[in-house]
Amino acid sequence: MRAFMLHAPSDAPDLTETAIPGPGPGEVRIKVAACGLNFADTLMISGDYQDTPATPFTLGMEVAGIVDACGPGVEGVASGARVAAFIGAGGLADYAICAADRCISIPDAMPMTTAAGFPVAYGTSHLALGHKARLQTGETLLVLGAAGGVGLTAVEIGAQMGARVIAVARGADRLDIARKAGAAITLDSDTVDLRAELKAVGGIDVVYDAVGEPLATPALRALRPEGRFLAIGFAGGKVPQFPGNILLVKNISVMGLYWGGYLRFAPQVLADSLRALVGWYTEGRLHPHVSHVLPLERAAEGLELLRNRKATGKVVISLEDPSQTPVS
Repeated sequence: MRAFMLHAPSDAPDLTETAIPGPGPGEVRIKVAACGLNFADTLMISGDYQDTPATPFTLGMEVAGIVDACGPGVEGVASGARVAAFIGAGGLADYAICAADRCISIPDAMPMTTAAGFPVAYGTSHLALGHKARLQTGETLLVLGAAGGVGLTAVEIGAQMGARVIAVARGADRLDIARKAGAAITLDSDTVDLRAELKAVGGIDVVYDAVGEPLATPALRALRPEGRFLAIGFAGGKVPQFPGNILLVKNISVMGLYWGGYLRFAPQVLADSLRALVGWYTEGRLHPHVSHVLPLERAAEGLELLRNRKATGKVVISLEDPSQTPVS
């Protein structure tokens, strides 16, 4: 089978022919139809991700496809099932191995290219806003990096939860996408004085930050008393520092969220969240945005789109018949 692999820490990943794996106890093999790319994939290549496997390994954290084989002891998942799954690594290949209990059933109406980019982005925002920050109807939510993979889902989920959403992104086109996802106010981080603009709108209850500096500091200072700051990621390249005096005086809570970590210490919380999100999709409440669908041969190009922040929403690699798949 084909696999997009990183062979050594100093190498660039490439497309390699390798053996088709077999499922072990409690595992299923998925015939991969599509794989969602994430900024974390680029960090794995550079060795900067907290859960980078030892080389050699196949990249690709989340997949959608058809279960084609089940290992011993598998219950609740059958061959032929349409599933999506977060597998951590191994998704950029014709076949992937997954623990059976990580598979979520996907409705027939959900395209594989949509399903492949669904778990991480929507799961992160749903857990962050609901489980961690306890976002309430009528509160004001500020989303930094609002047109990116997770940021756009935070805009959409925040609006679904009844919040007034303020979206911060770069450029009119990206802000227009955030507005269509439910943002009530949009701010261009390249052209506005963010601290002044946030003060003018009356303050913030929850900050969702997938960027880090230089946006994190003005966002923190705009929080109201008892505001909550969600540290999701640092796509801007600089990790923010949080002055203890500001946290103390304004009774601010800073909360980190690493979505994949829930698989180890609270897997049921993550599973319940994903089931709820698939239900929202089925009800027509969610409208995933995929800006690029590329074939496996162009996986490196897809990762560059993320690295250079040229994509909006998700970038997905399709492993299905290219004649049946739109390519951006």
